[in-house]
Amino acid sequence: MIVALIQVCQVLRLSVQTGEPVAANRSEAMEEKMSLIRWDPMREMDEVLGHYNRAIGVPNIMDMEFLPKGDWTPRVDIAESGKSFIIKMDVPEVDKKDVKISVKNGVLSIKGERLLEKDESGKKFHRVERYHGTFCRSFTLPENVDIGNVDATFKNGLLTVEVPKLEKTESPQVEVEIH
Repeated sequence: MIVALIQVCQVLRLSVQTGEPVAANRSEAMEEKMSLIRWDPMREMDEVLGHYNRAIGVPNIMDMEFLPKGDWTPRVDIAESGKSFIIKMDVPEVDKKDVKISVKNGVLSIKGERLLEKDESGKKFHRVERYHGTFCRSFTLPENVDIGNVDATFKNGLLTVEVPKLEKTESPQVEVEIH
């Protein structure tokens, strides 16, 4: 009710300021205002939450295949070439032996852990912003990939996973006889 009253006041104020004729009654003013702007409070709340999450470095959950399980979420780039899909993941200060990659039921999972520095004696931290602990990222693979030949390389904190595509085979056309 209050929102409707505010909208009517805004329409009337705009009409007076612009010199356009004022609506004859309140419902006419409401229809006039509603035709100009349709407010969606949920969309607006999602936008505000998205801006906040980006500001603090939390990934957008709607962009993820599955919700991550772990203490932090490494960033990834996913690209497609003519022969394969390439996933590049930033995992600085993670040892190669602490990363496990698996494919099960069409889902590629990358799990690992960044350990906290062990030698902290004599240090006084003024700020700690880097994440440590476990991470897990999962990606649904398309049907045209060869999961038996997935390849991974690890160099300078960059994990690169290459998932080759299967050769396109045309399925034969079969004529079906109608009985």
